[in-house]
Amino acid sequence: MRLKGRHWLAIWLIVFLAVAWIVIARYNSSLAMARELAELRTRRANLEGHRADLERRIRAAESRAVLVPRAQRLGLRLPSDSEIILLPLAPGDPR
Repeated sequence: MRLKGRHWLAIWLIVFLAVAWIVIARYNSSLAMARELAELRTRRANLEGHRADLERRIRAAESRAVLVPRAQRLGLRLPSDSEIILLPLAPGDPR
């Protein structure tokens, strides 16, 4: 049985529609991924800003200007220079 012209036309039409459907599906998928990537970049920028703010607050809380008054309120005193001992780190210590 040989295929007639209209059969070939139907086959090519089905092939064309299948390829067009695949292209459209990939395009829609890429648009969804691009939206998600933009949201993730925005979220990352927001989190990096939040992290920078937290690091700034930690540095401020560790400062001498903040710690000395708090220590005095708790009845603690500042050590003299002879009372401060610097301990060397062991080699290979991650700090």
